[in-house]
Formats: sequence, structure tokens, C-alpha cells
Amino acid sequence: MDNFQAQSEVKNRVRESTDIVRIVGESVELKKAGANYIGLCPFHAEKTPSFSVNPGRQFFHCFGCGESGDVFSFMMKHHRLNFPEALKELARRAGIELPERTLSGAEQERLRQRERLYVVNEAAALLFQNVLAESPLAEPATNYLRDRGIPDDAKKTYRLGYAPAPENAGWNFLTGLLVKQGLAIADIERAGLAVKKEHGGYYDRFRDRVLFPIFDMSGRVVAFGGRILGDGKPKYMNSPESLVFDKSRLLFGLYQHREAIRKQRRALVVEGNFDLLSLAVHGVDNVVAPLGTSLTRQHVRSLRGYCEEVLLLFDGDAAGLKAAMRSVPFFLAEQVEARVALLPEGHDPDTLIRLKGVNGIEDLVEHALGLPEFVFNTLVKQYGLTLSGKNRIVDELQPLLKAGDAAQRSLMVAHFSEKLGVSPDKMLMSAVKVSTREQVVADGQGRSPFERLSRQQRQLADFLLLYPEYLDDLLAAGLETVVSESILADLIRFLQERKAAGDCTPEAVFTALADGAERAYVAELFMRTAGDAAMDEARQREMCDELVYWLGQQNRQQDEAGLLQQIREAQMAGQQGELMKLLKRKQEYGRKRTEFYDNMLKKE
Repeated sequence: MDNFQAQSEVKNRVRESTDIVRIVGESVELKKAGANYIGLCPFHAEKTPSFSVNPGRQFFHCFGCGESGDVFSFMMKHHRLNFPEALKELARRAGIELPERTLSGAEQERLRQRERLYVVNEAAALLFQNVLAESPLAEPATNYLRDRGIPDDAKKTYRLGYAPAPENAGWNFLTGLLVKQGLAIADIERAGLAVKKEHGGYYDRFRDRVLFPIFDMSGRVVAFGGRILGDGKPKYMNSPESLVFDKSRLLFGLYQHREAIRKQRRALVVEGNFDLLSLAVHGVDNVVAPLGTSLTRQHVRSLRGYCEEVLLLFDGDAAGLKAAMRSVPFFLAEQVEARVALLPEGHDPDTLIRLKGVNGIEDLVEHALGLPEFVFNTLVKQYGLTLSGKNRIVDELQPLLKAGDAAQRSLMVAHFSEKLGVSPDKMLMSAVKVSTREQVVADGQGRSPFERLSRQQRQLADFLLLYPEYLDDLLAAGLETVVSESILADLIRFLQERKAAGDCTPEAVFTALADGAERAYVAELFMRTAGDAAMDEARQREMCDELVYWLGQQNRQQDEAGLLQQIREAQMAGQQGELMKLLKRKQEYGRKRTEFYDNMLKKE
């Protein structure tokens, strides 16, 4: 068996063993809708669900942006994996061992490196935990956590750990222990746990810090965030990015709190790990925090899969204002409802909840401002309502207007122009062009050639795509002689090739199609007919017989048209003998057609 066949077999095994609804449901809130599941698309901004998952055919399709594919496509597009990495991850979840011969040498090495990073991070998490729980070296961290009101059960839930101070444990405490476990120093360095010295050797990146393991959405440790105990800088330090860690996509606490966020339909975003921990300890467990970076559009997109509203709970200082302002366009662009609550001066979530309890947080949430209103009020305070101030405000509002969709933009222009006393035209200083898939289709661009077929030909194409196992029956009925449209001829050749390769199921056909209008058409067809996936064989056969009958009609019409042409040519050439033969054949065609219709009537 060659490499391609081996990979194809393994891929099919993994696909058949994987529930695409469960995989997609980890990131997107899905609701049952007939035979499908629907939710907000994770690949483009929308408020009305147009993203559909078909469990019968094991694939997804978005009617808004056109993204579609199987479970491998979803893992690759949503989690930014290449195919071997997606295959490896899904095989691991399904308990299927991958034969390495299905991957190239470079692919194997990349996967092995990723797996080694997971192993290193997990080993480090255990060591940090054990130090905090059992070692006298952790006394400073234990006292610190006690003073901040962090109980033992929270330490276990979030797997908190401690990296000892170098004066007590040396500069390579963790690195030395990991090497003793047989882990390669190169992998420890790649994981960001060890730093190479200029003149040789290594030292620990995290020292005298409380450690927060950072989890991906499958629950594996991919990095760490460390809070220093003393007065050193930086106060918070995160692992550098690696093959398994991308800080612009992951949010601290989302793995642990995703179900609470789904249940409450709201997520609170705070600035730091201890802010999150303090809120969670007091029962506010629908909270997340970015990892040492500003909130990104991908963060907002990740949250959209779990909740309907996001509330930014930021410090009321200049940095908090700036962070809130910077995130506004992302929420508008992703069409996520969001509000902003600035903490009272001198407070962070930890101090506020310890002083006023959960009620203090709930009061802030209740009085939080919507994002556009928050931005407008902030700009008015900053620039005032003089003529020059209004000009500055209009300038500053442009990114928001560009980020919103047409409906949002129209509302904001009307609202803010009235408040500022300027014309809507002034608010729209720069034209914002919107190009949507729907507009492209309405203009006749991007349409699939399938959509230009006649009704009967389209019915034929749809049947072949849904039930390619009937291809031989239709070929025997003269399919190839009837087909004239190139898209149908291409489809027949494509199905014949898939059948020769031994993989001609609808799912395999869809997966083999290249991205484009045809793939989008097939995806939409499968979604429309999701309830037919379990259609019994008798109904399938009945549909096939109807198409065989139609093909017979088409073939007879073509034959008779050809015969009439021959008769005209014989008449013009004065070939009486040939003409008599042709007329006799025409008479025979008429008799057979009459018999055919009589038989059809008897069947009815």
C-alpha cells in the first residue's frame, strides 16, 4: 500500500470515529435545528446564525461567508493547524494510533516536537504544583496566596504552582529537575521554561513567581503565567509563544470557565490573572483574562462562541481606558454585544470584591455603558465640545464607523451626529465600502455553474452528488450521451475517478472538491437535504428510476432529431432508397414511443 492510500485510510478511520458536532461545539454554541445544528460562524462576524453542522454527513457550512469543510478543515481553519497536526489531534482524541509512514519526515518531526512540548509543560506544571503544595521553599507563595484569600481548593482547580527564588533553590531549579526526568534541554528551551546563557548553560525563566498554567481548549498545558512575589519587573510574565501557544488566540480561564460563561450567556473580561482568580473564588466564575497582551479580534471571536454579551471590567486609570478603547472596533467588527465598566479609582476587581463583595461587581455590571456610548463619552471628556473638539471626536470615531456593519454604522451616524450637532455627511468623512458574499452573488459573480443548469439537469447533478452509488445505473441509461453541459461532464468524470479510487461517498466527494463556487454549492445542497441523509433505499431507487426514465426520453429525442436531419438530407440529395429506410425507422420510433408510454401508464 502506498503512502497516499495509507493516509487516506487512516483519515477515513479518524473521520468516522469523530463526532464533528462535539468538536465544533467546543468552540461554537450549537443548537439543534432539524437534522442539523446551527450557531454563530467562528470565521466571520454575524449576529444571526448562518453556520450549520451536518452530523449525518459530518461536515460544516456557513451560508454567510461560504466557509465549509469536514472536521479536519475545521481543526485546521479554527485552530490554525496544518493537516498532519489536525489528523494527529483528532486521532489522539479518538484513540487511534497513527502509522508514521502516512506523514513526511518534516511533518513527523513537527508533530513529535509539539508532543514533546506538551510533555514538558505538563511535567513543569506538576513540579510547580508539588513545590507549592509540599516544599518549604514555597512559604513566601503560600503566605501571599493566603493574604489574598485564595483557598486550597482554588489552588487545585487552577493547578497553581510556585517557582522558587534563585537565592533559595538556584537559577536552574526547574531545568535541572526536568533534565533529570529525561526531557531534552532543547525542548525545555522551546517551551520557554529555560533561557540559554550567553556563555553556555541555562537558567530558569520563572523565578520567585506564583505560576498559573495556561490551558488550550482541549485541557492541555501549553504555557505559564507567573506573578512575581517581590517588587521586581515585570509583575506578570508569560511563556513566549511556541508551536503550542499563541497568546493572541488563548484567554486565561476560558477552558475552566467556558461552561459557566455558556450558562450565564455573558463573559467578564479582566486584565490580570489574580483579578480573575479573586472573582472566581467569590463565585463570579464567568470571567477570562488576556495573556499579557491587549484584547485581540481573535479573542473576541473565541468568546462569541460561548456567550451573547461581553463586559469589559477594566481599571479606571489611563491604561484601562486605553485598553477598553482599543478593543471597541473588534467587538463591532465581530458583531458581539459588549459593555464597559470602569472600576472605581484605586480599585481592581480583587480589592473591590473583597471590599464590597459580589454585589459591588454586580452593581458595576448593571451600570456598564454600551461600547459606542462609552467611546463617545470618553472622547467628549478628552476633547470637549468646542468646534475643534468636535472635529477631533469625529476623527476618532471613524475607526468605529468602519468596524461596524451597515446597520451599526447607520445607527451610530444618526445617534452621534445628533449629539454632536453635526450633519450625518460630516460623520461619514470617508466612504466605507462593504463587500459581502450576498452582494457578490446578487451581482451574478461567484455563482456556481450548477446554478445555471436547467431544472432537470440540476436535479440530475444533485442526485449524483447525494447518491453517487447510482452512477453506474445512470451511465447504463445513456447519461454521457445526454450530458452536454461541461459542469455535468466534469462531475461525471470526477465521480468515475473517485469510484476508481474506491472512495465515492458524498462525504469523500465533498472533501475532494477544491475551494470555490462548486464546493459552496455542494455544501449548501447537503445542508438543504440534511434530512434525506437517512432516506431509505426504496425511495433512492425510485428517484433513480425517474432519472433513468428522463434519460431514456432525452436519448430518444436526440435519436429522433438526428433521424429527422438524416431524412432532410436524403430528400435534398434525392436518395429515395435511403429515404425509405429512414422513414421506416421513424415509424418504428413512433411505435416504440407509444408502447413505452402505454407501459408507463400501466405502471401508474
